[in-house]
Amino acid sequence: MSTLTEIPASPATPTPDSDRELVFHRHLSAPPERIYAAWTRPELVREWFTPRPWTTPVAELDVRPGGASRIVMRGPDGNEFPNLGVYLEVVPNRRLVLTDAYVRAWVPAEKPFLTIDLTLTPTPDGGTDYTARIFHWSAADREKHEQMGFLSGWGQATDQLEALLRRG
Repeated sequence: MSTLTEIPASPATPTPDSDRELVFHRHLSAPPERIYAAWTRPELVREWFTPRPWTTPVAELDVRPGGASRIVMRGPDGNEFPNLGVYLEVVPNRRLVLTDAYVRAWVPAEKPFLTIDLTLTPTPDGGTDYTARIFHWSAADREKHEQMGFLSGWGQATDQLEALLRRG
């Protein structure tokens, strides 16, 4: 079982429940509403989503259950990697659940890899506990994601998200 988390484990830090799950958790100083906007407004997603020097030239988001998500990540060499998915659950300012098991509506993907359960929990200081639970179709997929740099990639993208939120 993987025990990856962004911050040292404490009673409040979520840990993976299975060998197919990775967890990223961080406290952000911005309120949930601003973080949710950064995840659901294409012009904001393009600014922070992909760890630099990669870019996000395309972010098409139909944020509703059954709505499609198309985010294209471009590497420094110019190669593009489209990420297609569907929103399963949308709770404004609190939760987004999306998966690549479908490419649009309920059209199955050729090879699903993961489901993301992002929760935004308000904290008394006006900030947010930001938690992403990433569920993979197999332990091998989870291991592949971990080896691809899951923790460092999500950490860098979240640093970029925080910088965007500080700019207003």
